[in-house]
Amino acid sequence: MIANRIAGHANSYHTHPLTDALEGIAAAGFRYIELSAVRGWTEDIPLDADARALSHIQWQLNHLALTPISLSGHSDLTTREGVALGKQALDLCDRMGIDLLNTAIGGHYSENEDEAAFMGNIHDLADYAAERGIMIGIEVHGEITSSGRKAVEVIERIARDNVRINYDTGNVEFYDGGTKAVDDLAATVPLMVHCHLKDHIGGARVWNFPALGAGEVDFKRIFDICVQNEFAGPFSVELEFTGEPFPALDEVNRAMAASYQHLQSLGVL
Repeated sequence: MIANRIAGHANSYHTHPLTDALEGIAAAGFRYIELSAVRGWTEDIPLDADARALSHIQWQLNHLALTPISLSGHSDLTTREGVALGKQALDLCDRMGIDLLNTAIGGHYSENEDEAAFMGNIHDLADYAAERGIMIGIEVHGEITSSGRKAVEVIERIARDNVRINYDTGNVEFYDGGTKAVDDLAATVPLMVHCHLKDHIGGARVWNFPALGAGEVDFKRIFDICVQNEFAGPFSVELEFTGEPFPALDEVNRAMAASYQHLQSLGVL
């Protein structure tokens, strides 16, 4: 068992209601959760949710003994509109007592990313987050940060203490030409604030992200690398299957429970 908090990611229930995600993640055995507020993709929590809606969500979390450790709030940070959505996501973090926002340079789709525009916008978002005591995790995702090594270069150029890396063990294979997480992760850990545990099958640009243990990612080595490099941040289990149409609820629940059991078999839970 490791000391790091390990959560289930609500985005694993993409097309299902938040209530189903909360119940499925709790039933699998997780005590922590990464919530999702991605406009146009998985907006379990509306970015403009009122106090009553947030109070109900908090009641559900308390009832199921789930503690949110992060918020997935991807938006296109190469645009001013995307930065405005990012600020709404940070406001949501502030209102819910969440101190970590995970996002990506080009939003959910991240094609043809404009690096200069992103670099021109990120400091504004970082300042907004810092005023609220919130960390930003730029995900290994898309083109500019398709690997941990590339993400390190970007984070070093941003040069803000509250902007770090959200590593994704499946995305690096998908976006970076099949690069294996076990060959890429160690260089990333010093600047890593969060890690998505995502399995993958099929190599570059094959959208197949099954239950942990059903794919090709070596999670034992992933945890060994994190321990050896003294990573103290949280992990979140994310399942994205083979895309849309998303699996039925019973299958998502089965895969989430299987992922928890795989982590148990590795001795990390």
